[in-house]
Amino acid sequence: MRPAAQRILYILPALLFVAAFSAHAQLEPTFGPLPVFEFHSGFWVNLHHELYFEAKLRANKTAPAARSSTSAQNKVRTMADATTSLTPAENSAWEQAIQFYLQHFADKDLLFNNDLVLLKNQLSDFEGCDELSGAHKKTCDAGLPADLTQALDAAAPVYRAHLWADQDRANRRWVTRVAPLVEEQGVGIAERLAEIYQAKWPKYKIRVDVAAHANWAGAYTTLDPLRVTISSTDAANQGDEALEVLFHEASHGIAEPVQDAIVRECRQHDKAIPRDLWHALIFYTTGEVVKPILTRNTAPATNAPASAPAHPDRPPASADREEYVPYAVKQGLYQRGWNDYLEVLTRFWQPYLDGKTSFDDAIAHMVSSL
Repeated sequence: MRPAAQRILYILPALLFVAAFSAHAQLEPTFGPLPVFEFHSGFWVNLHHELYFEAKLRANKTAPAARSSTSAQNKVRTMADATTSLTPAENSAWEQAIQFYLQHFADKDLLFNNDLVLLKNQLSDFEGCDELSGAHKKTCDAGLPADLTQALDAAAPVYRAHLWADQDRANRRWVTRVAPLVEEQGVGIAERLAEIYQAKWPKYKIRVDVAAHANWAGAYTTLDPLRVTISSTDAANQGDEALEVLFHEASHGIAEPVQDAIVRECRQHDKAIPRDLWHALIFYTTGEVVKPILTRNTAPATNAPASAPAHPDRPPASADREEYVPYAVKQGLYQRGWNDYLEVLTRFWQPYLDGKTSFDDAIAHMVSSL
């Protein structure tokens, strides 16, 4: 559900948004479009999240994306790791940008603050520009407030010299690993999820901004336009889980009928609307949809005797299969207050996924049982 409108500190005029999309239209995507998604490793989006990440570290003394870089394999450098190699001028420019983010953004949420959502989208649309003031190229005037433009343009050469190559490389590795699964399974998964939610999947390819840092959860989705931001270094976004995380995030853009149905059912029976039921349902649904795709046969085909061919309707023995564990189960989300939701989802929503009951009946039974 879209968050309530909040007071906007930085208002971007409509004409500047037109300029933004005109500039974007001239650019080739960082990665070629794939079925369902279009992946980008954009310089400005990555710089923005790096500054936010480091400002948040200073403000809270803890990382805003708690799982980021927890794996040695996915360890990503921050500017704190490179401070000894900065010149005094570079250190001053970076420090001024961090101070700007501390003052204006560190106490705000990347997902729920309108300023940060607008800024992230605007920076996405100018990923092909070397600077944001339009000083070198008029179409690269992003129309941001002067002090913000100055902070980003001053920090950009420092980031480009010391961090960007490593982070861009990590982003591209992540896309390279998930792209084959998206190409092979993306359309089918999208169609299945749209069918479940009684909605239409977007006709355009959903933009996915891949960055070293995202938000505290490792990925988040903003609406109007529907865009996903995902951390390439978050330990929970690696391997097969990357496919599930992508489709979970994208589902935020099409699952509104579920939320509407839950609210409607609660109001009809004068019940409190269960907090986060819709979100738990999205986690559960995406996990169940991708599980049969990502569950792998581990036994070689030669293990089966020639005289006893496998029955086409009988799955391989469990000992020969490595069953995929859905993200919410693996990350222990249900144990953090969603256990009751897991019970009703398993009891009433799963039959709907199996085609044994209707959407309305499943919603009604879940709401009445809580």
